[in-house]
Amino acid sequence: MSAPISNVRPAPDSVLVDIVDYVLDFPIDSTLALDTARNCLIDTLGCGLEALTYPACTKLMGPIVPGTIVPNGAKVPGTSFQLDPVQAAFNIGAMIRWLDFNDTWLAAEWGHPSDNLGGILATADWLSRSAIAAGKQPLTMKDVLIGMIKAHEIQGCIALENSFNKVGLDHVLLVKLASTAVVGQMIGLTRDELINAVSQAFVDGHALRTYRHAPNTGSRKSWAAGDATSRAVRLALIAKTGEMGYPSVLTAKTWGFYDVLFKGNAFRFQRPYGSYVMENVLFKISFPAEFHAQTAVEAAMTLHAQLQSAGKRVEDIKKITIRTHEAAIRIIDKKGPLNNPADRDHCIQYMIAVPLIHGRLTAADYEDSIAQDARIDVLRARMECVEDAQFTKDYHDPEKRSIANALTIEFNDGSTFDEVVVEYPIGHKRRREDGIPLLVEKFKTNLARRFPVRQQLAILDVSLDQARLEAMPVNEYVDLYVI
Repeated sequence: MSAPISNVRPAPDSVLVDIVDYVLDFPIDSTLALDTARNCLIDTLGCGLEALTYPACTKLMGPIVPGTIVPNGAKVPGTSFQLDPVQAAFNIGAMIRWLDFNDTWLAAEWGHPSDNLGGILATADWLSRSAIAAGKQPLTMKDVLIGMIKAHEIQGCIALENSFNKVGLDHVLLVKLASTAVVGQMIGLTRDELINAVSQAFVDGHALRTYRHAPNTGSRKSWAAGDATSRAVRLALIAKTGEMGYPSVLTAKTWGFYDVLFKGNAFRFQRPYGSYVMENVLFKISFPAEFHAQTAVEAAMTLHAQLQSAGKRVEDIKKITIRTHEAAIRIIDKKGPLNNPADRDHCIQYMIAVPLIHGRLTAADYEDSIAQDARIDVLRARMECVEDAQFTKDYHDPEKRSIANALTIEFNDGSTFDEVVVEYPIGHKRRREDGIPLLVEKFKTNLARRFPVRQQLAILDVSLDQARLEAMPVNEYVDLYVI
């Protein structure tokens, strides 16, 4: 006969405590992290502005009940919506992620830490407008940047050694977790309340990766992060009421997260929380493509130029060998029909074929009007992915964090082009000097999609000035983006 289960409530799991103590107590004094966070902020908002040109995204925007306006609510950049912070977080999070163009973190688990901005900015704006209405001081944009750094760090440090995709869970679980912790601190939770909130994030229902993989790839992958960051705001507000938490949510025998969802394994950690993730985050600057394919697209652009100069056509290609890393093969090596844009932007063969043919890869290139070009599927069928063990090793090396791809083209006449290898994409920390000016140009392009020139210049004037941005009240900065 088994022994009865003890009903003595244990101390909170150390993972919960470490997250909470980091959020409450760790000072952010890294100039590099703050500067990178500012670049991350403008890039992330720019991605959202571009997404607003797509009806598939905008149909999900606005209040749950049409026409609802929330006094002192959070405003949604690029729109006229003013919403409660939970729904505003969904709106901002969905538009940020819609085109798969915001920042990326690659490790045992991959993801997009700037997805957390949905909850952080919505909450900060709502708190600031509420404070002003009460005659108090609003939060500043430095508070937002610090929140971003800490959310990046929580999501990224857990991702370094722990693969959620290998147990079928989607990486937005980490968005919900990181956003809950940071938003909870912003709304003034006590240490015990914040531990309760973070435990709620773990005990919550978690998204499956079904919508990211064939044969079910679909557009939920574009709003899943918005859902996660908005859920985090909801959980933090629930904890604010004094709602209890679950201290051994991870380690409880049989019923805890580790036993139920992580095959009995405890989380492993490579490093303590600091500002490492923001300092090393990967920006998607040139192409709205799943990040494991960024260097492959760069290589394809080089090969397109070589095809032009050699007078060869894509119809002359017999075979394309893609030397790549294991994660790319697992996520984006895809054969067979591609049913929608969400399917196409997670297919490395598609993301190579389009630039080989057209010399470009834009968000519009995933739409049906481009995908119907028969040459794309002909080229896809002639491509083969081969894992390179060194590429995989360098991908996981914390000192390198490369995302290497190499392409070799063989032609029908037996000739070949020399292999084109790209180890680090333009958005990598090792290429910041080249990348940041292009990131700023990307932001300018995205501002021009939505605002008249005078409004564009007003946004740029403060967004490119670190000191001015940090000192600006959150509500005033968000107001610059209102239509």
